[in-house]
Amino acid sequence: MALRRTPSRVLLTMMLVAVVAGCGLAAPGKAPSGPPTGATVPSHPVRLLGAAWQLTHPGPAHAIEGFADRVGVAPGEPVRLFVSTTAASFTATAFRIGDYPPTGGAQVWASGRQPGHKQPDAVVQQPRHTDVAPWQPSLTVPTAGWPPGDYLVRLDADTGAQQFVPLTVTTPDNTGRIVIVNAVTTWQAYNRWGGDSLYASRSGRFADRSRAVSFDRPYQAKDMEGAGDFLIFERPFVQFAERSGLPLGYATDVDLHADPHLLDGARAMVTLGHDEYWSQQMRDAATAGRDRGVNLAFLGGNEIYRHIRLEPSGLGPDRVEVDYKSFADDPISATDPAQATTQWRDPPDPRPESVLLGNFYQCNPADADMVAVDPGNWLLRGVVTDGQHLPGLVGNEYERVDLDVPTPRPIEVLFHSPVRCGGRADHADVTYYTTPSGAGVFSAGTQYWICGLEPGCRGQDSSATIDAITTRLLTSFAAGPAGREHPALDNLARLGITAAHR
Repeated sequence: MALRRTPSRVLLTMMLVAVVAGCGLAAPGKAPSGPPTGATVPSHPVRLLGAAWQLTHPGPAHAIEGFADRVGVAPGEPVRLFVSTTAASFTATAFRIGDYPPTGGAQVWASGRQPGHKQPDAVVQQPRHTDVAPWQPSLTVPTAGWPPGDYLVRLDADTGAQQFVPLTVTTPDNTGRIVIVNAVTTWQAYNRWGGDSLYASRSGRFADRSRAVSFDRPYQAKDMEGAGDFLIFERPFVQFAERSGLPLGYATDVDLHADPHLLDGARAMVTLGHDEYWSQQMRDAATAGRDRGVNLAFLGGNEIYRHIRLEPSGLGPDRVEVDYKSFADDPISATDPAQATTQWRDPPDPRPESVLLGNFYQCNPADADMVAVDPGNWLLRGVVTDGQHLPGLVGNEYERVDLDVPTPRPIEVLFHSPVRCGGRADHADVTYYTTPSGAGVFSAGTQYWICGLEPGCRGQDSSATIDAITTRLLTSFAAGPAGREHPALDNLARLGITAAHR
């Protein structure tokens, strides 16, 4: 477990001034607005200038790529980069993603020129079809003085090819903070670097897919630029949340798995657009936090669907993600059935995601408008009207309230949106429920909520509406258990939502 202590504002500012001076960045400017009473200092107490962090030339496959030996590090902990390139040399530059106009990212560190070489091809570890990169480390990145946050380390080959390596610098103490959790286990589940993932295999046969995937390899470059799912499903929210000036904490879901005290003293936990793969430890930590009054916000669809466990690799703990997607096929089912990797909702011990989310995953692909049905709710009041459509914001995966499975009450449906998926008429539900601890739990029930924070999402623009609702949500969640001020008013009967209503 990382050392947990509250950093000094003065010390952190001095360290950042040194970093800024060393990188040729702007001098510190105005700090973000102060946190609520009892909170620790904001995540980035000095202002850096935005820098051109985006890739301009990804280059051909495997021209340059890399991975880090940690998915998350505490500030000041070094991290090793493993880089393979066809170029003679390369550089690495670290950018913090956040409220840095005009680009949304600030440079905090850059390496000197490094010798490049092509590292070996992937090795497939049997019998679980696990692809790993058997590489030697290329350089060590110091994180001294880096504020907690989400970082992209850009690799630039001397040929012009570029790729990212994502890295989370975690918050040592989340007291008083809204904790943003990067869903790296879901990023890795879909990662096909080397040819195999938890969904697909190099042979093309589903039966040959991986039963375990490793963090000891890059993320595939195609469509993801080496950054996992961060750019699509998480980046817009991180930049939005930092503009709010609210106190933020940062972690990965691997940290949530490893540290049962991660949410101690936190005001809220937020998971983002695609957070499908959860271990028992992750679920226990989130549930215990809720039951102590920590607010939860799930801003995606299809969360807590796959049950995983984590194992060590040669590079460290929790770097192998196991998921057989079948109770019977998982060898551990005979000795430790509670840790067998089936879907959370499936027998022999069904623990559906609705117990924590409120709503329940249904189907994909879907594409529909989001339709407001509860304009008097505190989140929607004065923002939407009854029956108002937000075009195209339901999809690609969605959830709804399903009283045929365990559902917390009271629960309030804010948007109840007609949708067709798999040839069947259905509804997608945005929900809010409250608990005896006072915690409020919000579930967007759609993967497009975070896309909706940006103008022009899916060819439409509901960003002002989604921004207003999300701002209200975060502001309330940052103040403490939201259910004390805003108890859920159960409206299922009014909407005709009953058991066995399919």
